[in-house]
Amino acid sequence: MRRVLRRVYFDGASTTAIHSDVLQTYKSLLDKYYVNSESLYDEGSEISRMMEKARSAIAGLLGVNSEDIIFTSGSSEANSSAIKGVCFAQPGKKHIVTTNVEHSSILNACLQMEQVFGYRVTYLPVDASGKVSLQQVKDAVCDDTAIVSIMAVNNEVGSINPIDEIANYVKKHTHAYMHVDMTQAIGKVDVDFKNIDLASISAHKLEGLKGSGVLVKKVHVPFVPLINGGEQEYGIRGGTSNACVNMVFAKTLRFALENGKKYHDYITTLQQPLLRGLSTIPGILINQPSDAVNSVVNFSYEKIPSEVMQNALNKKGFMVSARSTCASKSDDPSYVLSAMGYSSKRASSCIRISLTYHNTEEEIASFIDSLKEIISQYG
Repeated sequence: MRRVLRRVYFDGASTTAIHSDVLQTYKSLLDKYYVNSESLYDEGSEISRMMEKARSAIAGLLGVNSEDIIFTSGSSEANSSAIKGVCFAQPGKKHIVTTNVEHSSILNACLQMEQVFGYRVTYLPVDASGKVSLQQVKDAVCDDTAIVSIMAVNNEVGSINPIDEIANYVKKHTHAYMHVDMTQAIGKVDVDFKNIDLASISAHKLEGLKGSGVLVKKVHVPFVPLINGGEQEYGIRGGTSNACVNMVFAKTLRFALENGKKYHDYITTLQQPLLRGLSTIPGILINQPSDAVNSVVNFSYEKIPSEVMQNALNKKGFMVSARSTCASKSDDPSYVLSAMGYSSKRASSCIRISLTYHNTEEEIASFIDSLKEIISQYG
């Protein structure tokens, strides 16, 4: 029987370990650059120049302008800011289009816009593969639509939406603005920013620092700031800049994009034996579509609830999730699987394995052995 002696991390879609080079750079910056980047003395001006250099590098990597990059604390802030900032800047429009499987930061922002500010929100239903179609967007958008917000890659099942064609339509045929949550997409799928007005990116999904993110907001997009203060971030996000964190975002993003294909190819060598191993276990149901990103494998064993399975796997040394970590405290069935048409039982027994290039085939083999033992014991 194969045994993995150390703890095994299979939750890369939740967060990632900080890349050693990113961490070292951050530590070296902290030792020297601690003054306020808005200060007028030389040290403050130097930090400001370095941060603007990082902003320019990020823009170049994404194919946008430096003025389009707004540093944030992460994707949740960027998502909420995108929805509210664009809507509040267009008081004559009261309609939002999104999907029913977005991250909670989008869904809760939309719910607040409905309940507190009287907006009408169209939640596009996904198909059995967890995606929406261009036709659905065409049917939903109207003259009253302020923003269309659709995730590029789903965080629970890895389904990939047709963002390029949707953004192209919204840009050319509507008066709405297009926002894309790219939290799970960067480094995994190619997305053209040409027709995207706003996008959210988080560093800690890319082996970067927690509390670090970017809102891409094209300069033509009207926007009301959520955080008032000084003129930091072009007046879009007030507050003293987290300069060192913002600086290392550029290196984080560069590593993710430069190594994306290499990581993808390696992770495929892990995903395939994982899927083969799962297929040998009677009762295992695979939930993600066949064309999902290869780093996410979502499965159910309906006789064992998610929480029980998670705890059993944890005791054997495996760190996994059942759904988005931001919703992990809820006992409800996965709203993503429910939206895909799966039964409550299947949606209540799901497990998400999200692989990184740090994982190994030995870990996959040990996981399959442990899963069989758990099913034999509990199922």
